[in-house]
Amino acid sequence: MAEQKKGKLGSIGTQKLVAVLALVVLFIFFCIAGTNFAQYSTFISILDSSYYIGFLAIGVTFVIITGGIDLSIGTVCVCCALIGGTLFNKAGLPMALCMVVILILGILFGMANGLMVSVMGLPAFIATLGMMMITRGLGSIVTATASVTFPQGESAGSWFRNIFKFQGEGLPLAGIPTGFILLIVLAIIMSIFLNKTRPGRYILALGSNKEATRLSGVNVVKWETLAYVISGFFAALAGISYAAVYLTIMPGTGNGYELDAIAGVVIGGTSLSGGVGSVSGTLIGVFIMSVLKTGLPFVGLQPHYQLFITGFVLIIAVFADVYNRRKQG
Repeated sequence: MAEQKKGKLGSIGTQKLVAVLALVVLFIFFCIAGTNFAQYSTFISILDSSYYIGFLAIGVTFVIITGGIDLSIGTVCVCCALIGGTLFNKAGLPMALCMVVILILGILFGMANGLMVSVMGLPAFIATLGMMMITRGLGSIVTATASVTFPQGESAGSWFRNIFKFQGEGLPLAGIPTGFILLIVLAIIMSIFLNKTRPGRYILALGSNKEATRLSGVNVVKWETLAYVISGFFAALAGISYAAVYLTIMPGTGNGYELDAIAGVVIGGTSLSGGVGSVSGTLIGVFIMSVLKTGLPFVGLQPHYQLFITGFVLIIAVFADVYNRRKQG
């Protein structure tokens, strides 16, 4: 057992190293081949496009480590933001309270997913696919299919944008991506939680062998549900960051965000079979995708080529995981 665990750790370490090297090579390639890629504004664009996917990826990492999947995070992200924006614009609630409501909604959606999987015994794919449809429809119902605009400029409530990007017009620090700091801080906290706390170790154990974990006296329902709650919380946080970086949110959107997040998680070394993963690896995978999306136009390709290229990268990452598991027996 110790040798198997050591082999898993070595496997994820190797894949994480490969991901780091791939990120560096990709960045250097775009700096050389891309016209005007090596600029501060480009770097800011890479960070701006990584916030909401980064938060989504951090949360879903915990679900994938349990051996599950959460397909609803993209629509949960948008649905929570739409409801929060509607409460601000039409109900006149303070922005701080709207943000709290958004986070609570994310937790509730995550808890619903967790209970469907752990208590009702539904396959995670079906449970979260159903939640994807529910939240996508709910966002449209609440807003009556109208787009939602969050406050900007000097208007009341616009202060929340400073959490992710300092807005101080004319000030030296204007445009500083403060969200990057928040993303890194939360990644560190969740990495410590996963690797150094009892709940985190239980979540890892669930992915390695759920039945053995249950027989050892661990409340698997509680900790499996917690993984989905974490995913829901970070999906809601992603909704806030998306609203802060972009001006308008459209109902019925969000599909596809979960694929970007899951791809980043897998590319970063987390196994779809569960039991192996790291938050730091997830962030590396997310930044690989952000660099791809931002850099492709600089070499004459449109961002939608990202899907094509990411598909190949994802297949290679999953194959590497399968190969390593077979090698370990």
